[in-house]
Amino acid sequence: MSIRVSHVHGEHIAVEAANGTEILRYVYRPDLEAFEARKPYAHPVRTLAGNTVTGYRPNDHRWHKGLQMTASHLSGQNFWGGNCYVHGQGYLPLPERVGSMRHDGFPVLTVDDDRLIFTEELTWVENGGTEWAREVRGITVHSVDEEAGSWALDWSIRLTNTRDEPLAFGSPTTAGREMAGYTGLQWRGPRDFTGGAVFAPGTDADADKLMGSQSPWLAFTTEHDDVDARSTLVFAHAPENLDANSAIHESHWFVRSEPFPTVAYSWAFFEEFELPPGESFEYRYRLVVADGAWDTERVGDHLEGLPW
Repeated sequence: MSIRVSHVHGEHIAVEAANGTEILRYVYRPDLEAFEARKPYAHPVRTLAGNTVTGYRPNDHRWHKGLQMTASHLSGQNFWGGNCYVHGQGYLPLPERVGSMRHDGFPVLTVDDDRLIFTEELTWVENGGTEWAREVRGITVHSVDEEAGSWALDWSIRLTNTRDEPLAFGSPTTAGREMAGYTGLQWRGPRDFTGGAVFAPGTDADADKLMGSQSPWLAFTTEHDDVDARSTLVFAHAPENLDANSAIHESHWFVRSEPFPTVAYSWAFFEEFELPPGESFEYRYRLVVADGAWDTERVGDHLEGLPW
């Protein structure tokens, strides 16, 4: 199935399926609120049928914006946005700790009939204005399949420490809050995903039991408000993410279905890790956006047909 891509320079890139549905809008213009950690994000993300599967600035966490790369605890700075968790004091508004991710350009932006590929260069800037890291981000929209009612988004990151000292990556859990290890690539769902079903391969565990777990993929399905429809999102790791010999640090799922829907591919759920000066790390992720309520078998079969 073909796609059409439009680019409003300085603002966003949008992808439209052949049926006229805008399935992705990637926004890279600076956010207005520095407290929300200015950085690019993907919203709205929609199924081929046009159902929105991302939330934007919900009233409980204004800094949650669709699908976005984050780092909740990074050497004392917050590249997630909003309040900072301080052990023994809870969440505090500490605007002087909130950093940002600056868009520097698109060295690669290629559109084929059925695929969008772009590379984005970004700089991670701490609150005082010092550049801490360079990121090369890869985004690919592909496998738009009208018959399956699905499409796929690949998101990669290569992050290089530009400081003269290590960057320490952590999370609220590494700072002392149990089972709140959110950081890394994060999805926030719209309200109608609240209470949705979450499942992973090889287990019948629900969202509560999957919190902090590891698996090659995790799926989230819901029934929408307003329309008689269901949608399924599949969050998948590239094989090397879970390979102890190639990944810089092992990943765990941060997932909630209630009180609000969210998933993060957390790279520092239980333990901190350090990135030495001049060194880099890389991760690759995949999000499958599907119409309908998929089950474990259908998810597994579909992912097998999407080689990395």
